[in-house]
Amino acid sequence: MKKKIALWGSAALLALSGCQSTPPTATAPAAAPVAAAPAAAAAPPPAWQQGRSTAQASSPLAPIAGKLTVTPAADIKLDRLKLPPGFKIELWATGVPGVRAMSRGDSGKIYAGTRPLGRVYEITDNGTARTSRVLVDKLDQPATAMHKGNLYVMAVDKVLRYDGIESNPNVQPVDMTAVFQLPKEKHHNWKYLRFGPDGKLYVPFGAPCNICELPGPEYAQIRRYNPDGSGMEVIATGVRNSVGFDWHPVTQELWFTNHSRDWINDDLPEDGLNRLSAKGQNFGFPYCHVGNLPDPDIKKANPCAGVTPVVLPMGGHTAVMGLQFYTGNMFPAEYKNAAFIARKGSWNRTKKSGYDVVMVKSDPDGKNAKMTPFITGFLDSKDESFSGRPAYLLQMPDGSMLVSDEQMGAIYRVSYAR
Repeated sequence: MKKKIALWGSAALLALSGCQSTPPTATAPAAAPVAAAPAAAAAPPPAWQQGRSTAQASSPLAPIAGKLTVTPAADIKLDRLKLPPGFKIELWATGVPGVRAMSRGDSGKIYAGTRPLGRVYEITDNGTARTSRVLVDKLDQPATAMHKGNLYVMAVDKVLRYDGIESNPNVQPVDMTAVFQLPKEKHHNWKYLRFGPDGKLYVPFGAPCNICELPGPEYAQIRRYNPDGSGMEVIATGVRNSVGFDWHPVTQELWFTNHSRDWINDDLPEDGLNRLSAKGQNFGFPYCHVGNLPDPDIKKANPCAGVTPVVLPMGGHTAVMGLQFYTGNMFPAEYKNAAFIARKGSWNRTKKSGYDVVMVKSDPDGKNAKMTPFITGFLDSKDESFSGRPAYLLQMPDGSMLVSDEQMGAIYRVSYAR
């Protein structure tokens, strides 16, 4: 776009006096033109475009917008979903747009966070139907965890605790933000919360970019805290974006999912399932992915030296989300201690992948890991359309499993009958 630049001239002025005169042809010198204002700096690309090469500049790939309005139950096509023989999937709750990770209180109430909507839902089950209310709104991508009757809600910039909320639904929250030392950058800083077997609160803090040198050591890590926010420890580094984890039923070691970077190609780097066997292990970001793939843009000598490899690569850009080890008695014996993982589905891939729930079986030390489909049918491979994006899992006391669908704003119940 051409910029119009104003130029100023000055009229010629003649100075007259009784003893001097200016020749009639003389004029004052023209004023110098005013310099053009410097052009405004170009806006940086959106965060999801970071790492995109010039050859990829015309790519139509972009994040898939979530559906953040209520989906009627009649529009949720469960008949498209396929599970192993004997398993049944049914609609358990609807009307909770953007629902993500779920936590359960002793009374049976479910608390679930969202991302763009900034809501926390409270879902009540009366045995035959579920109702929901918005507990808190307009937070920045909150997640929840229950601990000893108290609900913890953590957003990018806030930590709230609702004491005894199940028996006192109008309780006012305790603001615990100051003690948690939250990093300020927003990208990949949405939360997943869970209390571990040690009674401590585990929280990931993702990388503030698609791929970059980290601006500080407080990113790309997993931390744990005492319930009051004290005693903060960094237990894992080099973790780009973990939004799901659980503890192995046999070893009590932390296993977690992790999203790898975008814009290398359709298949690389793969997302991964990881195992933390010792405090302080490094999982590679930004120099190394899945333990053996050096990054082509952010380089250093021996980038994968000392990096903990993945238990299992889980497909390029599949968006691995919630992880739940199965410890119930409803499912057949071969499912005991297996990991169920929701893969919300790709956007940075020319042919979509994920959009399913898979089962991973392995030795307790992570060896001999094998992934098999568990719930498929959300994605129609013929035309690449999809009818849901499974996000998180929650095992219920009776051994059934809840699965949240962020796209449909629904929660499904998976059960097994012999």
